[in-house]
Amino acid sequence: MNIHDKMAGIVPERLNLKSKFKFQCHNQIKCFTKCCRGISITLTPYDIIRLKNSLKLTSHEFLALYTTPQVLEKTDLPIVTLRAGDDELKSCPFVTDKGCIVYNDRPTTCRYYPLGVASLMYKEGVDEDGFYFFVNESHCLGFEESKEWTVETWRKDQGVDIHDQLNAGWTDLIVYKRSFPPNLKFTEKTKQLFFMASYNIDKFREFVFESTFLDRYAVNSETVDKIKNDEIALSEFGIKWLKSILFKSKDADSFQVNEESALNVNNTDN
Repeated sequence: MNIHDKMAGIVPERLNLKSKFKFQCHNQIKCFTKCCRGISITLTPYDIIRLKNSLKLTSHEFLALYTTPQVLEKTDLPIVTLRAGDDELKSCPFVTDKGCIVYNDRPTTCRYYPLGVASLMYKEGVDEDGFYFFVNESHCLGFEESKEWTVETWRKDQGVDIHDQLNAGWTDLIVYKRSFPPNLKFTEKTKQLFFMASYNIDKFREFVFESTFLDRYAVNSETVDKIKNDEIALSEFGIKWLKSILFKSKDADSFQVNEESALNVNNTDN
Protein backbone atom coordinates (compact mmCIF):
# COMPACT_ATOMS: atom_id res chain seq x y z
CA MET A 1 0.00 0.00 0.00
CA ASN A 2 2.89 2.35 -0.60
CA ILE A 3 1.38 4.84 -3.05
CA HIS A 4 4.79 6.12 -4.15
CA ASP A 5 6.07 2.62 -4.96
CA LYS A 6 2.94 1.68 -6.88
CA MET A 7 3.15 4.83 -8.98
CA ALA A 8 6.83 4.52 -9.88
CA GLY A 9 7.08 4.85 -13.64
CA ILE A 10 3.29 4.78 -14.02
CA VAL A 11 1.04 7.64 -15.08
CA PRO A 12 -2.18 6.97 -13.14
CA GLU A 13 -5.65 7.43 -14.57
CA ARG A 14 -6.89 10.62 -12.99
CA LEU A 15 -10.16 10.45 -11.07
CA ASN A 16 -12.11 13.35 -9.61
CA LEU A 17 -14.70 13.57 -6.86
CA LYS A 18 -17.52 12.58 -9.20
CA SER A 19 -15.74 9.58 -10.75
CA LYS A 20 -17.68 6.35 -10.20
CA PHE A 21 -16.43 2.88 -9.34
CA LYS A 22 -17.67 -0.40 -7.86
CA PHE A 23 -15.95 -1.77 -4.80
CA GLN A 24 -16.61 -3.41 -1.46
CA CYS A 25 -14.42 -5.14 1.12
CA HIS A 26 -15.76 -7.53 3.75
CA ASN A 27 -14.70 -10.61 5.68
CA GLN A 28 -16.41 -13.00 3.26
CA ILE A 29 -14.29 -11.94 0.31
CA LYS A 30 -11.39 -14.31 -0.50
CA CYS A 31 -8.74 -11.58 -0.52
CA PHE A 32 -9.78 -10.19 2.90
CA THR A 33 -6.73 -8.59 4.66
CA LYS A 34 -4.34 -9.31 1.74
CA CYS A 35 -4.03 -5.56 1.19
CA CYS A 36 -2.65 -5.39 4.76
CA ARG A 37 0.40 -7.49 3.81
CA GLY A 38 3.61 -6.21 2.28
CA ILE A 39 2.85 -2.74 3.58
CA SER A 40 4.71 0.55 3.44
CA ILE A 41 2.27 3.18 4.69
CA THR A 42 3.27 6.80 5.19
CA LEU A 43 1.71 8.17 8.37
CA THR A 44 0.40 11.70 8.81
CA PRO A 45 0.36 13.76 12.04
CA TYR A 46 -3.34 13.04 12.55
CA ASP A 47 -2.73 9.31 11.97
CA ILE A 48 -0.20 9.31 14.82
CA ILE A 49 -2.57 11.05 17.22
CA ARG A 50 -5.42 8.66 16.46
CA LEU A 51 -3.28 5.52 16.64
CA LYS A 52 -1.29 6.35 19.76
CA ASN A 53 -4.47 7.27 21.64
CA SER A 54 -6.20 4.10 20.43
CA LEU A 55 -3.30 2.05 21.81
CA LYS A 56 -2.99 4.20 24.97
CA LEU A 57 0.63 5.07 24.21
CA THR A 58 2.56 8.31 24.23
CA SER A 59 3.58 9.58 20.81
CA HIS A 60 7.22 8.73 21.63
CA GLU A 61 6.27 5.15 22.54
CA PHE A 62 4.18 4.72 19.41
CA LEU A 63 6.92 6.09 17.16
CA ALA A 64 9.51 3.78 18.75
CA LEU A 65 7.36 0.66 18.57
CA TYR A 66 5.47 0.99 15.33
CA THR A 67 7.22 3.31 12.90
CA THR A 68 10.30 3.52 10.71
CA PRO A 69 11.88 6.92 9.94
CA GLN A 70 12.26 7.82 6.28
CA VAL A 71 13.23 10.82 4.16
CA LEU A 72 10.51 11.91 1.75
CA GLU A 73 11.77 11.95 -1.82
CA LYS A 74 12.47 15.39 -3.34
CA THR A 75 11.86 17.19 -0.03
CA ASP A 76 14.64 15.99 2.31
CA LEU A 77 11.97 16.10 5.04
CA PRO A 78 11.75 13.40 7.72
CA ILE A 79 8.58 11.31 7.74
CA VAL A 80 7.60 7.95 9.20
CA THR A 81 6.09 4.80 7.76
CA LEU A 82 4.19 2.13 9.64
CA ARG A 83 6.63 -0.63 10.54
CA ALA A 84 5.71 -3.99 9.04
CA GLY A 85 5.69 -7.10 11.16
CA ASP A 86 8.46 -9.69 11.26
CA ASP A 87 6.39 -12.34 9.49
CA GLU A 88 7.24 -13.52 5.99
CA LEU A 89 4.41 -11.47 4.46
CA LYS A 90 5.51 -8.21 6.13
CA SER A 91 2.03 -7.74 7.53
CA CYS A 92 0.63 -4.67 9.20
CA PRO A 93 1.21 -5.01 12.96
CA PHE A 94 -2.49 -4.40 13.56
CA VAL A 95 -4.00 -6.95 11.17
CA THR A 96 -5.44 -10.31 12.21
CA ASP A 97 -7.30 -12.94 10.21
CA LYS A 98 -10.50 -11.30 11.46
CA GLY A 99 -9.47 -7.84 10.36
CA CYS A 100 -7.88 -4.68 11.75
CA ILE A 101 -7.70 -4.25 15.53
CA VAL A 102 -7.43 -0.44 15.18
CA TYR A 103 -10.00 -0.14 12.40
CA ASN A 104 -11.79 2.89 13.85
CA ASP A 105 -8.45 4.71 14.04
CA ARG A 106 -6.80 3.29 10.91
CA PRO A 107 -4.43 5.54 8.94
CA THR A 108 -5.46 7.84 6.11
CA THR A 109 -3.91 5.61 3.42
CA CYS A 110 -5.93 2.62 4.64
CA ARG A 111 -9.13 4.64 4.56
CA TYR A 112 -8.51 5.70 0.96
CA TYR A 113 -7.82 2.18 -0.31
CA PRO A 114 -8.46 1.15 -3.10
CA LEU A 115 -7.95 4.80 -4.03
CA GLY A 116 -4.78 6.82 -3.83
CA VAL A 117 -4.48 10.58 -3.62
CA ALA A 118 -1.74 12.44 -5.48
CA SER A 119 -1.51 15.62 -3.40
CA LEU A 120 2.01 14.84 -2.13
CA MET A 121 3.32 13.71 -5.51
CA TYR A 122 1.90 16.19 -7.97
CA LYS A 123 1.61 19.93 -7.58
CA GLU A 124 0.63 21.05 -11.06
CA GLY A 125 -2.90 20.09 -12.03
CA VAL A 126 -4.09 19.41 -8.49
CA ASP A 127 -7.17 21.57 -8.01
CA GLU A 128 -10.16 21.72 -5.67
CA ASP A 129 -11.59 18.64 -7.36
CA GLY A 130 -8.51 16.64 -6.37
CA PHE A 131 -6.34 14.08 -8.13
CA TYR A 132 -7.28 10.50 -7.23
CA PHE A 133 -6.42 7.16 -8.81
CA PHE A 134 -6.92 3.44 -8.29
CA VAL A 135 -4.31 1.44 -6.38
CA ASN A 136 -4.37 -1.58 -8.66
CA GLU A 137 -3.42 -4.80 -6.88
CA SER A 138 -3.91 -8.07 -8.72
CA HIS A 139 -5.14 -9.92 -5.62
CA CYS A 140 -7.96 -7.45 -4.87
CA LEU A 141 -11.42 -8.88 -5.59
CA GLY A 142 -13.26 -5.92 -4.17
CA PHE A 143 -13.78 -4.45 -7.64
CA GLU A 144 -15.93 -7.47 -8.51
CA GLU A 145 -18.51 -6.44 -5.91
CA SER A 146 -21.66 -4.55 -6.93
CA LYS A 147 -21.59 -1.64 -4.47
CA GLU A 148 -21.17 1.62 -6.40
CA TRP A 149 -19.45 4.75 -5.14
CA THR A 150 -18.18 8.07 -6.31
CA VAL A 151 -14.81 9.21 -5.02
CA GLU A 152 -16.71 11.80 -2.98
CA THR A 153 -19.10 9.33 -1.31
CA TRP A 154 -16.24 6.88 -0.65
CA ARG A 155 -14.18 9.57 1.09
CA LYS A 156 -17.12 10.54 3.27
CA ASP A 157 -18.05 6.93 4.08
CA GLN A 158 -14.48 6.11 5.11
CA GLY A 159 -14.00 9.31 7.13
CA VAL A 160 -11.03 10.26 5.00
CA ASP A 161 -12.50 13.69 4.27
CA ILE A 162 -11.98 14.58 7.94
CA HIS A 163 -8.42 13.22 7.83
CA ASP A 164 -7.65 15.30 4.75
CA GLN A 165 -9.05 18.42 6.38
CA LEU A 166 -6.90 17.96 9.49
CA ASN A 167 -3.81 17.04 7.48
CA ALA A 168 -4.20 19.87 4.94
CA GLY A 169 -1.72 22.27 6.56
CA TRP A 170 0.95 19.57 6.86
CA THR A 171 0.38 18.46 3.28
CA ASP A 172 0.79 22.05 2.11
CA LEU A 173 4.16 22.23 3.88
CA ILE A 174 5.43 19.18 2.04
CA VAL A 175 4.11 20.28 -1.35
CA TYR A 176 5.68 23.71 -0.87
CA LYS A 177 9.04 22.18 0.09
CA ARG A 178 8.94 20.03 -3.07
CA SER A 179 8.96 23.24 -5.09
CA PHE A 180 12.32 24.29 -3.60
CA PRO A 181 15.53 23.88 -5.64
CA PRO A 182 17.12 20.50 -4.79
CA ASN A 183 20.27 22.12 -3.40
CA LEU A 184 18.33 24.19 -0.86
CA LYS A 185 18.24 22.01 2.23
CA PHE A 186 17.21 22.58 5.83
CA THR A 187 19.64 22.20 8.70
CA GLU A 188 19.49 19.04 10.84
CA LYS A 189 18.08 21.08 13.73
CA THR A 190 15.31 22.41 11.51
CA LYS A 191 14.45 18.89 10.35
CA GLN A 192 14.34 17.73 13.97
CA LEU A 193 11.87 20.51 14.75
CA PHE A 194 9.79 19.51 11.72
CA PHE A 195 9.71 15.90 12.91
CA MET A 196 8.80 16.86 16.48
CA ALA A 197 5.96 19.22 15.54
CA SER A 198 4.67 16.79 12.91
CA TYR A 199 4.80 13.51 14.79
CA ASN A 200 5.84 13.68 18.43
CA ILE A 201 2.91 15.68 19.75
CA ASP A 202 3.73 14.94 23.40
CA LYS A 203 7.27 16.22 23.04
CA PHE A 204 6.01 19.26 21.13
CA ARG A 205 3.63 20.01 24.02
CA GLU A 206 6.60 19.96 26.40
CA PHE A 207 8.54 22.17 24.00
CA VAL A 208 5.75 24.75 23.99
CA PHE A 209 4.86 24.74 27.68
CA GLU A 210 8.08 23.77 29.45
CA SER A 211 10.62 25.85 27.50
CA THR A 212 10.90 29.56 26.72
CA PHE A 213 8.63 29.13 23.67
CA LEU A 214 5.79 31.25 25.07
CA ASP A 215 8.29 33.95 26.01
CA ARG A 216 9.69 34.00 22.50
CA TYR A 217 6.29 34.06 20.79
CA ALA A 218 3.36 36.31 21.68
CA VAL A 219 0.60 33.70 21.73
CA ASN A 220 -2.81 34.96 22.87
CA SER A 221 -4.28 33.42 26.03
CA GLU A 222 -7.26 31.89 24.21
CA THR A 223 -4.93 29.94 21.92
CA VAL A 224 -2.75 28.87 24.86
CA ASP A 225 -5.77 27.47 26.70
CA LYS A 226 -6.96 25.64 23.61
CA ILE A 227 -3.69 23.99 22.67
CA LYS A 228 -3.06 22.99 26.28
CA ASN A 229 -6.09 20.69 26.30
CA ASP A 230 -6.68 19.77 22.66
CA GLU A 231 -4.13 17.67 20.74
CA ILE A 232 -5.68 18.44 17.38
CA ALA A 233 -5.50 22.17 18.06
CA LEU A 234 -1.90 21.75 19.27
CA SER A 235 -1.00 19.88 16.09
CA GLU A 236 -2.55 22.56 13.88
CA PHE A 237 -0.74 25.21 15.91
CA GLY A 238 2.53 23.33 15.37
CA ILE A 239 2.02 23.22 11.61
CA LYS A 240 1.38 26.97 11.50
CA TRP A 241 4.49 27.51 13.59
CA LEU A 242 6.49 25.38 11.16
CA LYS A 243 5.20 27.49 8.27
CA SER A 244 6.46 30.55 10.11
CA ILE A 245 9.98 29.31 10.82
CA LEU A 246 10.50 27.31 7.61
CA PHE A 247 8.92 29.61 5.06
CA LYS A 248 8.61 32.93 6.93
CA SER A 249 4.84 32.71 6.88
CA LYS A 250 2.95 34.57 9.59
CA ASP A 251 -0.48 33.53 10.79
CA ALA A 252 -1.94 36.22 13.02
CA ASP A 253 -4.83 33.99 14.02
CA SER A 254 -2.48 31.59 15.81
CA PHE A 255 0.44 33.58 17.15
CA GLN A 256 2.64 36.54 16.49
CA VAL A 257 6.37 36.06 16.33
CA ASN A 258 8.46 38.15 18.72
CA GLU A 259 11.01 39.15 16.11
CA GLU A 260 13.72 40.07 18.63
CA SER A 261 13.84 36.72 20.36
CA ALA A 262 12.40 34.22 17.86
CA LEU A 263 14.29 30.98 17.37
CA ASN A 264 16.83 31.26 14.61
CA VAL A 265 15.90 28.00 12.92
CA ASN A 266 15.11 29.08 9.40
CA ASN A 267 18.67 29.10 8.12
CA THR A 268 19.38 26.72 5.28
CA ASP A 269 22.48 25.04 3.90
CA ASN A 270 23.28 25.69 0.27
